[in-house]
Amino acid sequence: MSRLELGPCPPRFVEIKKEIAATYPDFQERVTKAWNELLTELETVTADIASQGTQYVPEVQFSELGKLSKERMEEIRQKGSVVIKNVVDDAEAVSWRRWLQEYVKTNPVNGWPADDKQFFELYWTKSQVSARSHANVLATTSFLNNMYHVRSGDTIENVDLSTPLTYADRFRMRHPGVQWDAHPPHVDGGGIERWEDPTFRKCFADILSGNWRQHDPYDLENRINARSSMYGRVGQATIFRTFQGWLAVSGTGPDQGTLQVFPDVHLSNAYTILRPFFVLKEGAEDVYDAKSWVYDITSYDFPGIYSTGTGFRGPFPNPKTHPHLKLDETMVSVPKVDPGDMVFWHCDVVHSVEKKHVGNDDSAVLYIPAVPFTPQNAAYVARQRESFLKGVPPPDFPPANGEAEYAGVGRVDDIKNPVGLRAMGFPIEVV
Repeated sequence: MSRLELGPCPPRFVEIKKEIAATYPDFQERVTKAWNELLTELETVTADIASQGTQYVPEVQFSELGKLSKERMEEIRQKGSVVIKNVVDDAEAVSWRRWLQEYVKTNPVNGWPADDKQFFELYWTKSQVSARSHANVLATTSFLNNMYHVRSGDTIENVDLSTPLTYADRFRMRHPGVQWDAHPPHVDGGGIERWEDPTFRKCFADILSGNWRQHDPYDLENRINARSSMYGRVGQATIFRTFQGWLAVSGTGPDQGTLQVFPDVHLSNAYTILRPFFVLKEGAEDVYDAKSWVYDITSYDFPGIYSTGTGFRGPFPNPKTHPHLKLDETMVSVPKVDPGDMVFWHCDVVHSVEKKHVGNDDSAVLYIPAVPFTPQNAAYVARQRESFLKGVPPPDFPPANGEAEYAGVGRVDDIKNPVGLRAMGFPIEVV
C-alpha cells in the first residue's frame, strides 16, 4: 500500500499499436470517426453525471433482485455500478465488524499505514469467511454474474453463471479525519493486457473496429480466457470477476471515505481503449475540442499505463491524460449505505476511494467481488482453498506467515451452508 514508483511505458509498446492498426480494416479512418463521435457523446453524458452526482448511481433492494424491470436492468448495465440494500441483516453485519475489531487488537496483524493500521492484509478472519459464504451474498453475486451473456449465442463449455465462487480479499476500517491518497481513479483487472493480449483485446473489438456503440461489456466469450495478468505482478487478480464489490459493516456515505465511480462503463471503455491512438495537437488551446486531437500511432505511450519495474500498472486515468472524462466532476460518490448493504461495480469501471473522511465513525467494508464458475476461476479457487486450510494468503497476494495461529481465525465450520462450501471449492454431496 506504499506509494508506487510509476515509470513510462517501454518503446516496444509502439508495436502493440501497429499490430492493432494492421488488424482492423481502415483502422485510422474508422477510429477517427469513432473518436469524434465519442467526444460529442461524452460532453453530454459527463454533464449529466456531474449534475446528478451521487443520485446517478442506481440503488435496489436485495428483495428486488430477479424482479427488476428491463429498463432498470439496462440502467444498471449501462452505468456498471449499483448499491444493493439489505443483503445481510444489520445486526449480523455489525457483529462481523466487532469480530474484526477484536481480531486486529488481539493478533499481530499486517496493515497500512504501519503506525495506524486501517487497510488490513488479512483474508481469513471469521467475519470474512462468514460473509463470503453467506447465502444472500452468494445469491447477490450470482444475480450479477447472470448480467453477462454470450452475445454470439454459442455455448461455452463448463461455465455456470449461477454457480458463484468465492475470491478471498481484504478489508478496511478507515478512521475519520485521515487523508487517503492510495486509491486514485483506476481500473482493475488488467492494464496493458487490454491491448497487448490478443484475447483480452477481442473484448473491445467493436471499439477498435470503429463500432463503439455496439460494444458489449457483458459479453463472456473472450472475457473468460483473457489474460489479465501477463507479468505475474503480485496483487494483480488472475481470476475473472464480473463485478468488484464490498459489503458494508458500518454506515458510510459521501464524504465519509466511500467509493467513487465513473458511472458509464460503455463510454469509459470506449474512451480508454481509443485514447492511446490520439494525441493533442501542439499548440491546441481547447483540449475538449475534437479538432484539437489527431490520430497518431508513432508514440509508445499508453496514457494511464505505467511501468513498475517487473510489470505494469493501470489504467490510472486522470484529468490530464483523459480530459474528456472530466473526472474532477464525474467521479461520483456512491449513495449512503448501512451495515449489510453491498456496493458493486463492473470489472471495467473507473473507480477510486474518497481522499477525505469527515464522518464520525470508521468506514468499514469487506471486499467481496462477484465470481462465476469457469474452468480458470475454479482452478484458482482450488489453490485458494489450500491457502485457507493453511491460513496463509491466497495465491494472488503477497506471501506471509499467515493467520493459522491467530485467535478468531475463520475455519471450515464457519461456512454454514452447502452453497458457501461449494463456492470455496469444497466437495459437497447435496446442494
